[in-house]
Amino acid sequence: MTVEKNKIEMDDGFSEVVTLGIDDPLCLTSGECLSSFKIAYKCWGTLNGDKSNAILVCHALTGDQYACGQNPITGKEGWWPKLIGPGLAIDTDKYFVICSNVLGSCSGSSGPKEMNPETNEPYGLDFPVITIADMVGAQVRLIDYLEIDQLFSVIGGSMGGMQVIQWAVDHNTRVKTAIPIASTWRHSAQNIAFHEVGRQAIMADPNWQNGRYFETKNRPKAGLSVARMAAHITYMSEKSLTSKFGRNLQDREKLTFGFDADFQVESYLRYQGISFVDRFDANSYLYITRAMDYYDISAEFDGSLLAALDNTPVKFCIMSFTSDWLYTTEESREMVRALNAVGAQVSFVEIEMDKGHDSFLLECPEMFNIISGFLAAEARFDGSNSDE
Repeated sequence: MTVEKNKIEMDDGFSEVVTLGIDDPLCLTSGECLSSFKIAYKCWGTLNGDKSNAILVCHALTGDQYACGQNPITGKEGWWPKLIGPGLAIDTDKYFVICSNVLGSCSGSSGPKEMNPETNEPYGLDFPVITIADMVGAQVRLIDYLEIDQLFSVIGGSMGGMQVIQWAVDHNTRVKTAIPIASTWRHSAQNIAFHEVGRQAIMADPNWQNGRYFETKNRPKAGLSVARMAAHITYMSEKSLTSKFGRNLQDREKLTFGFDADFQVESYLRYQGISFVDRFDANSYLYITRAMDYYDISAEFDGSLLAALDNTPVKFCIMSFTSDWLYTTEESREMVRALNAVGAQVSFVEIEMDKGHDSFLLECPEMFNIISGFLAAEARFDGSNSDE
């Protein structure tokens, strides 16, 4: 297998960008193939002798490979710092933890922002449309490169949870346990509609230039900012918005009777939008939201969820949050019922929390304890991850 790579040692692990598919192109759901593609990833901990302690962490829509520690691109802390690390639920003293930037994203993996090797220019909209299954297919190539036959666990929230479930369906002999959190087995019409609003905001920005804005000094920042603002509303609950902001005014004592940000919640959303455009690519947002919209693990099984999950050897731990209206508890229960119907091993917990969909990224001791306990129990059961 021919591989090009660029490895960087870091204080808490190492990161690397590898170019895969040089000898064996990655063929996508659309029918197109990538003759070579880059995957950026980061690792923590040490792989044990029989390579049985590897955990793959899958990120959500706007995440990246820097799940914990300092993100060298933004200078900020990673997105799961309370979950991954020495002595934490995903204990890097016990487990070898891998997190890759998904195909189509913009933190080093191949996507519309990266160079097309055939033209030496950014792909833009020439990058093929991808699916969650394609993201997982690229991750499989990464795991092959690391010479790991089976992952001890795959874990992720939201879009990360979709990848977890896709792993369990498409590659069920290569993953022992699966932990999808605040996720779903297919994207709903409502969520497709939310994504379409965001995409239209980006494409309506004059600076978008039909996806070829990389040829100019301008970026579709206004459109991407609005897309982020609209999406961010879906990540929170009505209760959390009310308790955090209510109808409080922003740095003023009375209404201005204009269209500035009179209310704190308006100012908050504008900040979310502005800060987002500095770290994310507009075309990547189009591609990844489209991949989520296409997601339906029953699609290849004549629409049968039971058929998709039948005979799976994977052990599941599924979690949802009471206030999550983006990916509801009922959607998680549908999958639990299907797994029970096919005789699979599944645990399910609905966690009481009022922060909405983003609860999986916040301080949640109950979630941390459940993950820690589930992993520890499975490690004891199969004898892997010993201290030897």
